[in-house]
Amino acid sequence: MHTYRGGTGGEVTDVELLTAHVAGDPHAFRELLTRHQDHLWHVARRTSYSDEDASDALQEGLLSAHRNASKFRRDAAVRSWLHAIVVNACLDRIRRNKSRQAFSLSADNVEEPRDSHDHVEAVDMRMTVDQALALLPPEQRAAVVAVDMEGYPVAEAAIRLGIPVGTVKSRCARARKRLAAELAELGGRGNRS
Repeated sequence: MHTYRGGTGGEVTDVELLTAHVAGDPHAFRELLTRHQDHLWHVARRTSYSDEDASDALQEGLLSAHRNASKFRRDAAVRSWLHAIVVNACLDRIRRNKSRQAFSLSADNVEEPRDSHDHVEAVDMRMTVDQALALLPPEQRAAVVAVDMEGYPVAEAAIRLGIPVGTVKSRCARARKRLAAELAELGGRGNRS
């Protein structure tokens, strides 16, 4: 295992690692991924419809980042650059799989309830939200996930998604309106059963 240290013994920056990778260092990109793997997995998982799609999109995105590292512009943080590449890989995969509508049954983000009734309600709510998210167009889903689920400010979400701030705002507004309608519809169906 290679350990990266800066000139003063401190940790090498992400930009330095990316530069080393472009220069041919065989370990630099792996170190960069080690730093950001968890974050990028969560981004892929929240943007995709299933763990399988998230995994595939993450792999595709990282391969793209590896190949296109020389195109990195220093006006953005490396983490934001990687984030945007992974989101775009997820959106590309969603477009390719458009005919397949799936949703996550995972309860990864559901707080552990105190009793089984609460647990069933929490899982049911998560499934309902996932179903509603699955009905959104991919670009709206990515924007609303970044802002409302991941908690990024609109300006940072715009950087991460590689789109203007106004576009993030309009996609979120359209997504929230559609989500409200879909959640009401899905909730109404659940009450009728």
